Amino acid sequence: MVNVLLNGIRGFVTEDELNAVYKRIEAAHETLAGRKGAGGEFTGWLDLPRDYDREELERIKAAAKRIGGDSEVLVVIGIGGSYLGARAAIEFVLSPFHNQKKRAAPDILFAGNNISASYVNDILEIIGGRDFSVNVISKSGTTTEPAVAFRLFKAELEKRYGAEKAAKRIYATTDRERGVLKRVADAEGYETFVVPDDIGGRFSVLTAVGLLPCAAAGLDVDAMLSGALEAMGACAEKDRTNPAWNYAAARNALYDKGYHVEVLGCYEPNFRFMGEWWKQLYGESEGKQHKGIFPASVELTADLHSMGQYLQDGGRFLQETVVTFERPVNDVMIPAQENDGDGLNFLAGQGLHGINRQAFRGTMLAHIDGGVPNIEIAADTLCERTLGQLIYFFEFACGVSGYALGVNPFDQPGVEDYKRNMFALLGKKGYEDRREELLKRL
Repeated sequence: MVNVLLNGIRGFVTEDELNAVYKRIEAAHETLAGRKGAGGEFTGWLDLPRDYDREELERIKAAAKRIGGDSEVLVVIGIGGSYLGARAAIEFVLSPFHNQKKRAAPDILFAGNNISASYVNDILEIIGGRDFSVNVISKSGTTTEPAVAFRLFKAELEKRYGAEKAAKRIYATTDRERGVLKRVADAEGYETFVVPDDIGGRFSVLTAVGLLPCAAAGLDVDAMLSGALEAMGACAEKDRTNPAWNYAAARNALYDKGYHVEVLGCYEPNFRFMGEWWKQLYGESEGKQHKGIFPASVELTADLHSMGQYLQDGGRFLQETVVTFERPVNDVMIPAQENDGDGLNFLAGQGLHGINRQAFRGTMLAHIDGGVPNIEIAADTLCERTLGQLIYFFEFACGVSGYALGVNPFDQPGVEDYKRNMFALLGKKGYEDRREELLKRL
């Protein structure tokens, strides 16, 4: 199970200060678990690893098998929580090179997370003449980026296969009963999967939103849910054996001391999009009322050669959290060279995983000495079970941390501002007055 190690914050937060924050964490836990706080109607994810829809999970697996049978590529269309979790999960288990590997599963490409013409053309070029299917993910069906992408890829499907056969290659993950996408799916005959009403997008990776792309990519979704169930048990504890308590308490205690930016790092490139998912989870949940820890991420050791100088010697408002893994999936041993021209024979016979571990430990100590408190989140290995544990752990800690901060962790009112401006500038009906106001400012 995930373990949170706090030795790296001891010189920055006193025991009394940490104890005071734990009292807030305990109260926040009660609020979250009792669904008593603001946004409590969106906490269906709390029991999901135990109470998931088993019939739908079997349909997800069956759909994934059909996709693999008739398509070489699956285009997953979504933005924010409708794509970050799935991409993070797939890269975590299979690596960022999953589409270049020889696998029985189809390639997974992600669209609808931007409105770049170059990006869409690149995806169409990569698909080429290969058969493909689409999984469009949207609660409403009206979010601009995925709606535009779906229109484009639907047209390409219909051009290749005709409207009737194209409909068999489209899988819609959307609202159970209402919304534009649901109406279109019912009218066109797409197979549909549910975005639950009581689970917000950034907490939805263990629903069909994330599980269908993961299953299509060949991940063991049962193991993901099993790992999440283990974390659910650990996070239910109401004491300091709860890893979510320790993480939430440490980051909030540091925030109280002026460490307002949290940098999440990992020494495994497979974790890169987990960092992107984490940034949305915490940024969208906590960034309200001019409060919140700003979430940033780095990929290590690569970013030690770009951001390393700032981390070591820049503004001292940073706290650092590093996710580590006890075991490699496969290790690589360093060979000896007869002339030792590069001077690395002292590493001969060692595995890269062990060297990577020492890079982490040395860097952590250097950053602590430089004035950056460090939290370590220790996990087992890069597999579906660990993935499920980390997803649930981060989600639970996020809910607790948000309530401890005094905000509603489950809404995102600020996200709507840019959408209204964009609609107005694009000339959407009903936004005429706003358009005139904005044009005067540009």
